[in-house]
Amino acid sequence: MTRTTELPSPEDRDETSPGPLTEARTGAPPEERVPRVHRAWWVAAVAFIALVGAAGFRATPSVFIDPLHEEFGWSHSTVSAAVSVNVLLYGLTSPFSVALMERYGVRRIVSCALLLISAGSGLTVFMDATWQLVLCWGFLVGLGTGSMALAFAATISNRWFIRRRGLVSGILTAGGAAGQLVFLPLVALLVEGPGWRAASLTVAFCALAVVPLVLFVLRDRPEDTGLLPYGAGPDYVTPPTPPPGAARRTLATLRDAARTKVFWLLAGTFAVCGASTNGLVATHFVPAAHDHGMPVPAAASLLAVIGVFDLIGTVASGWFTDRFDARRLLAVYYALRGVSLLFLPLLFAQDVRPSMLFFIVFYGLDWVATVPPTIALCREHFGENGSIVFGWVLASHQVGASAVAFLAGLARDTFGSYDVAWIGSGALCAVAALMALVIRRQPVTA
Repeated sequence: MTRTTELPSPEDRDETSPGPLTEARTGAPPEERVPRVHRAWWVAAVAFIALVGAAGFRATPSVFIDPLHEEFGWSHSTVSAAVSVNVLLYGLTSPFSVALMERYGVRRIVSCALLLISAGSGLTVFMDATWQLVLCWGFLVGLGTGSMALAFAATISNRWFIRRRGLVSGILTAGGAAGQLVFLPLVALLVEGPGWRAASLTVAFCALAVVPLVLFVLRDRPEDTGLLPYGAGPDYVTPPTPPPGAARRTLATLRDAARTKVFWLLAGTFAVCGASTNGLVATHFVPAAHDHGMPVPAAASLLAVIGVFDLIGTVASGWFTDRFDARRLLAVYYALRGVSLLFLPLLFAQDVRPSMLFFIVFYGLDWVATVPPTIALCREHFGENGSIVFGWVLASHQVGASAVAFLAGLARDTFGSYDVAWIGSGALCAVAALMALVIRRQPVTA
């Protein structure tokens, strides 16, 4: 006879673990004791730390542009081209990494990704040619960060949580901002002191240090530990194991999603998101501020403050996404971001003034607040394939970021300032706000 364990009532599961699975449903004996804190929260915590580690190196290019220009004589557009390859691969790798995680396991893929980031960061200390810059910054770090990009956050929140999905996706998304917050001021100080090589080695060590934690704590699904996802009811059914052929499934999902209007609208809006954040501000804010006489550590600290307020804004956005129309949230976020970027060229100065601080706070709250509602819309329209679809939407995010990372550097070399880039990005945000309002509710497809 199959031994079973009674699941707690929904009321009991509201603030505690939803309880172990039965042996009949998982093939494994249930846990003898239900933990006070559901394991999903520990998994989310480790995923957050891993995302922080991955974000560390991605925060460094903005403070490396001027040192590399001074040491090697490489132009802003040359260095920006390497960053462009990085952010492009970051996006193109993401949808395939989701399918690989579903097929081969989250722990394996995330651990390998962190090792790639560490290798790419560490090897930069030996480079003396632009092709080596592209190889280390562009390919190795691009593949590594792409393998545990925001689609990784979507995978964890979708697998481990039924309730609080929006909140958790917001917290995990904020991991990238936390990485910027933790690393960027330190990296800037290292660049100004020991030099950019010491900064690269520091990031390499930090990414490597996260690997044991990932191996020890992360599990692929709650069913692997005898638990239901957090907030799941007794009628919850475990999704079937994906068939072999991760790449084939990823491409098939893209083919099916590309036949829908909502996919292109989400991809278009998220391309603007990437252009106006990772491509422009994250890459070029520090050199733009330095053009106006602001010291590099001060400008880097302003980006770190953006990271502080992004933590607040993204978590709040996740909370809002659980309660309000995700489409209208996106429209508001893009409209506010566009207005702030149009005013930015007027705010640069040699020192940090109140008007610039207001921009930093305002822009920081909006930095990646777009992610939780975008994840929610992918899940709403594409069901179980929502994480893979979000991976493709994220690819469009990085295509936009890649294009603007290069074009903004080219604009700086051509016009002597970044003003054209700020104004153009603000106009794109206005277009994205209108696109978000066009998205209509559609039934979930399996």
